Amino acid sequence: MTREDTRFAQLTLLAGAGLILLALPFVTTYNDFLTEGAIRLGVAGPLQAVGPVEARMVVTLLRLIGVHAGASGSDLVVWDFTGRPTNLFISWNCIGWQSLILFGVSLISGLRGGHTLESRAQVLCIGLAGTMLLNLLRVAAVAVIAATVGVGPAILFHDYGGTILFVGFLFAFWTFAQRWILPSQPSQAE
Repeated sequence: MTREDTRFAQLTLLAGAGLILLALPFVTTYNDFLTEGAIRLGVAGPLQAVGPVEARMVVTLLRLIGVHAGASGSDLVVWDFTGRPTNLFISWNCIGWQSLILFGVSLISGLRGGHTLESRAQVLCIGLAGTMLLNLLRVAAVAVIAATVGVGPAILFHDYGGTILFVGFLFAFWTFAQRWILPSQPSQAE
């Protein structure tokens, strides 16, 4: 990857992050309304099918760190340390599809240049796995925050912290990919 390609990828990611952060108040204000409307219209059905699978994976992560949790369909229950349950619902809008789209957009600028098919495939696989793992960790963090601190702070983290966390992940991922997976190509002038 040439120095210009690296700069272009970083600037594109920075511009995308800026746009997401600017739109964040609008998105979070109407998120619940839009989610309920989409569920009632049946538009969210295919994406909602991911909710139960994600809930079970989050429960597995929570149990690995010693948090008592259970799932039934898209419903998630997390018990705090006193035994008080907190019920959460993983809707289609919470599964992380937005981060997959943002990762896909970052691939357009990040994979510019004359990279091998093997290095592109490695970036794609590692990035998808990282994005999916980060989404699971984000939902698990929301559940732990809801059970220990309260639902209000969990919603705040869900709406704002998750986005900021993912943008930070993208910067770290592309720094890693550009440094170790997508080596610089010698320039034509050399």
